Amino acid sequence: MLKPLSQTLTRIIKKQGEVFSFLVYPLLFFVIYEVIARYVFNAPTTWGFETTTFLYGLHYMFGLAYTDAHDGHVRVDIFSARLPDKIQTVLKIVTNLVLFMPVTVCLSLWLIKYAYVSTIGLEVNSTSWAPSIWPIKILMAAGMVLLLIQGIANLLNDIHSLKN
Repeated sequence: MLKPLSQTLTRIIKKQGEVFSFLVYPLLFFVIYEVIARYVFNAPTTWGFETTTFLYGLHYMFGLAYTDAHDGHVRVDIFSARLPDKIQTVLKIVTNLVLFMPVTVCLSLWLIKYAYVSTIGLEVNSTSWAPSIWPIKILMAAGMVLLLIQGIANLLNDIHSLKN
């Protein structure tokens, strides 16, 4: 029961990561456009910097869960690498429950609240361009929730491997 659920959650996370990885193309386009406008035509845009910041931020937020699904986050395991596999798995479960889950649950809840307040107020950025930023905040919260879901999938996978 745990393994199929874990695999399904991880498959969903990997698929969203593949989809959101394509944000790099509009990001690249807007950076090149801004550089050419600024340095070739001496006509910088008012929206270029913010657009690239938003796109990079979303690329980063949705990449968190994808990277976790591929076990790509940096970890210092100079001590745990020498332990037997079963003890390593127990240590992964404990650190997931004691460190990862509380932090990602709190961040998810805070970002959801942050996005909700921003959406209710139809928040705009306080710049001369003044774009709506409430959609970005909703997507930031979604990215953190996806990281939480991947953490749950990892926990279920570790519990399953401990049983076997």
